[in-house]
Parts: sequence; C-alpha cells; structure tokens
Amino acid sequence: MNIHEALDWRYAVREFSPEKLDAQTVETLVDAARKSASSYGLQPYKILVVESKSLRQALLAYSFGQQKVLDCSHLIVFAAQTDIGDHTVDRYVTQFVKTRGVPAEDISGYVRHMKQALAAKSRLEKQAWAHQQAYIALGTLLTAAASMRIDSCPMTGFDQKAYDEVLGLAELGLESSAIVALGYRSARDRSSGLPKVRFDYDDLVIRM
Repeated sequence: MNIHEALDWRYAVREFSPEKLDAQTVETLVDAARKSASSYGLQPYKILVVESKSLRQALLAYSFGQQKVLDCSHLIVFAAQTDIGDHTVDRYVTQFVKTRGVPAEDISGYVRHMKQALAAKSRLEKQAWAHQQAYIALGTLLTAAASMRIDSCPMTGFDQKAYDEVLGLAELGLESSAIVALGYRSARDRSSGLPKVRFDYDDLVIRM
C-alpha cells in the first residue's frame, strides 16, 4: 500500500471494535511519533499511553460525549511541557553529545542561537510553540498508523484542564495538547465506507 492509498483508507473512526492492539504494534506507533520532526529537535512534549480503563472512564466525562475515548484499544495523549527555557536546550545538548559522540563545544554557537530564540518569546509564545511541536508529532503518529492499517481518531474536543487534572499533568510540568484514539474500526461504523471529503489539489495548493 503506497502513501496515498494509506491516507485515503484512513478516516476519523467514529466507533471502535473491541479488538485490542498488541503491545508491539502500539510500541511501533509510539516510537514513530518519537521520531517526528520538531523545531530544533527539542521535542518539548511527552507522549502518554493511556491503557487503564478506569482512568479512561474518568476522562470520558470530559470528552464531550466521545465514547471512543473509552472504547478504543489505546488512548494517546500528547502533552506539551509548560516550562520552556535554557534547560530545554541543555537537555537536547546532552542527548546530542550522547548520540553523536562529539563535544558540546562543537555546537556552542548553535546552542546560543537556540537559547536566544527561546528567550525572545513570551511565556505564552513558548507554550504555543510547544503545543505546535506536539501537533507535528500527532501528524506523524496518524500517518504511521495509516501505513500500518491501524485505525485512529485525533481529537481536540475535550476539556484540557480537566484532562490535566485527572492525569496529574501539572505535577509533571505538562498540559494536554491533543488526544488520539487507536484501535480497529467497528463493522458498524458507517463512516468507514464514505468517500473522503477533501478540497481539490488546485483549490488547496498555491504555486508561487
């Protein structure tokens, strides 16, 4: 299946079957999201895998009636970090040195640039930036799932503050950005056979 076939096959599932994803499949999908692009490679977010039925039952009340939060195989929560600053860059530098085996001095100029770029942002701008990076990872997860014929439904229609409280995200220095239900579509989900509604190429793409 090529990428266009995969994306045409994918849709926002309305109803999931009871079938569960195996652990390896879930790990593959989450690891694909881990490898997503992000600004400067800083990845200012975490990916939460919510399997607990009791926890998802608690979240259901804050999901605007979206039963799939409870019925899907796994619920993924993308959560942006709330404290963005020099330490965000320092964490990346530690990983860079570990991965590439070069001294931190080799990228000292780049490090200064990253820190200055973040310092120039207000607190709200930093938060908006962190959420934007989480959304990039969300897109990577959805594309990976489609390529593996795993069904998904991304959602931003939920009470983010309530989710943060139920999941204890404030204590982790996080706040929720978006959620994704993963699993297999139910045979009763009539949406699966409907044509995908997208604007035509020429309506959406501007060449300059």
